[in-house]
Amino acid sequence: MENIANIFVKSVFIDNMIFAYFLGMCSYLAVSKTVKTSFGLGVAVAFMLTITVPINYLIENYLLCKGAMTWISPSFADVDLSFLTFIVFIAVVASMTQLVEMVVEKFSPSLYNSLGIFLPLIAVNCAILGGSLFMAERSYANVGEAAVFGFGSGIGWLLAIVSLAAIREKIKYSKIPKALDGLGIAFIIVGLMGLAFMGFMGIKL
Repeated sequence: MENIANIFVKSVFIDNMIFAYFLGMCSYLAVSKTVKTSFGLGVAVAFMLTITVPINYLIENYLLCKGAMTWISPSFADVDLSFLTFIVFIAVVASMTQLVEMVVEKFSPSLYNSLGIFLPLIAVNCAILGGSLFMAERSYANVGEAAVFGFGSGIGWLLAIVSLAAIREKIKYSKIPKALDGLGIAFIIVGLMGLAFMGFMGIKL
């Protein structure tokens, strides 16, 4: 249980997808103009990470790795399909993205319209694929740990985009130099937030 909590805290604060690895920056900067749309996209990304990371964990450990298919027959002990990892991971992300897009369009048309092109672009959001690749690299002990890592990474991304959106909403009423108005000041804010999150790297879990 303690290890699960450590994985969650580390994925949210220390290994934050935005501030530690700069993954998913395109949609992060483009959609973070209002808290409402940022929260909607953040929830969608968190949901995607929560379901795709454990699915890809199961696929990798029971189909792709060398000897992973011995549960079918001992004759498959030498089969190694790890060269298909990228293709399979991307296929899972794309299919799950399509599912999320259909659900959002069905139950929240206003959010679907406000997100526009950025909702289907979750399929090419590098934070989603990055979550699965980090999972494979870190070799978690079971699917539960992988799911917690995916959920924590999604919550970290959600926290990052909502925080930036809240700040950008507030600075609308401030006198920003014309040269920095828009993305210019957003880049500066993200840099300062990244420096602030570096303080969490001193935490030993």
